[in-house]
Amino acid sequence: MKRPAQLVFVPAPGIGHIVSTVEMAKQLVARDDQLFITVLVMKLPYDQPFTNTDSSISHSINFVNLPEAQLDKQDTVPNPGSFFRMFVENHKTHVRDAVINLLPESDQSESTSKPRLAGFVLDMFSASLIDVANEFEVPSYVFFTSNSSTLALLSHFQSLRDEGGIDITELTSSTAELAVPSFINPYPAAVLPGSFLDKESTKSTLNNASRFKQTKGILVNTFLELESHALHYLDSGVKIPPVYPVGPLLNLKSSQEDKGSDILRWLDDQPPLSVVFLCFGSMGSFGDAQVKEIACALEYSGHRFLWSLRQPPPKGKRAIPSDYADLQTVLPEGFLDRTATVGKVIGWAPQAAILGHPAIGGFVSHCGWNSTLESIWNGVPIAAWPMYAEQNLNAFQLVVELGLAVEIKMDYRKDSDVVVSAEDIERGIRQVMELDSDVRKRVKEMSEKSKKALVDGGSSYSSLRRFIDQI
Repeated sequence: MKRPAQLVFVPAPGIGHIVSTVEMAKQLVARDDQLFITVLVMKLPYDQPFTNTDSSISHSINFVNLPEAQLDKQDTVPNPGSFFRMFVENHKTHVRDAVINLLPESDQSESTSKPRLAGFVLDMFSASLIDVANEFEVPSYVFFTSNSSTLALLSHFQSLRDEGGIDITELTSSTAELAVPSFINPYPAAVLPGSFLDKESTKSTLNNASRFKQTKGILVNTFLELESHALHYLDSGVKIPPVYPVGPLLNLKSSQEDKGSDILRWLDDQPPLSVVFLCFGSMGSFGDAQVKEIACALEYSGHRFLWSLRQPPPKGKRAIPSDYADLQTVLPEGFLDRTATVGKVIGWAPQAAILGHPAIGGFVSHCGWNSTLESIWNGVPIAAWPMYAEQNLNAFQLVVELGLAVEIKMDYRKDSDVVVSAEDIERGIRQVMELDSDVRKRVKEMSEKSKKALVDGGSSYSSLRRFIDQI
């Protein structure tokens, strides 16, 4: 009989990383009753401590909030990737102490002992914690919360740098199109992930990714049918540990659905596929000039809309956007009155529940990977407006490689002074809301495939079994 085994998960801080980590843990314990999982949660300086509100989580998963680590200059770190890595580095002692508490004591009998420590599953930003896993003499795995195309790009750039001696920032600062083997089409430097925009963050991103080679495997929140080209590339003898596509990992029973019930009631009154939903993730917000362009685009388009509009944090301060106290202060005069019968402007949105509602016909999105997978699952086409991190790459993949989205502005960067015009936004809204478009047909087909991937016989179901078998 198999002995009970314990895996320690350490997600990067930030709700997007924690949500998909919890879904990964739920899949694992559902498939194997001898697996126990402890999730060590690191708290960002500006976040609330994590509390689990998901009643569907089994008693085989438990959460430990780690003590807060002190950070220097926490409010002004320019690059999120470098910030996360410094932040994780400062948590090593806390992680070590928490894991010591989980270890079975040698004098316990078999029947009462804690499960053996079988390994660490580390977020893509937490790779430096491999050092801690090594101290306990257990293997590490990476849980890559983004897609396999991003993983493949990291792998490609790493080999260019390490084996070809190429300075990656010279490639990335050009206006050229790059030949990246995990993409079918030429890849424009203008849509590279934000972490490749300067020398310092390029170096730390590639150094972090180079540690993936010291792990025993990489779990990716994707599925074979969506990213077959990138996954075949990663499987073709690239110097990388085995890759396990195990997605889409989604929390569809959003614990906050009740909080948004008036929003869902409003949607109940709208015709099927008639509403365009605009939402830009937990970190997404715009300046006043851009908000006015979006408002004009919505009004001109004539489509029904549901718009999650968040207030940016004060300039130069690292914090998450908040809800506006008074929407009138930022929207064009009279906008709320003129659109009262066709539109609703809200703050925080129960996104998973909204995307699953039959009234939603299109999604104007920042193309965060969780949002992208939720949209595909629900068969809702995307109008791509990426903002930061790897979202520009996701947008390129959706629009150019896979034809699952239309473009608003693929090379937009959150911190630039660019204001996207109402005309460009309106065009994207009209295209994404077309009822008989090829994009909508392809998204519907991919939605079916995403559901099949997770059931017995599906590609991700089988991939997860392979992972469990080698723990």
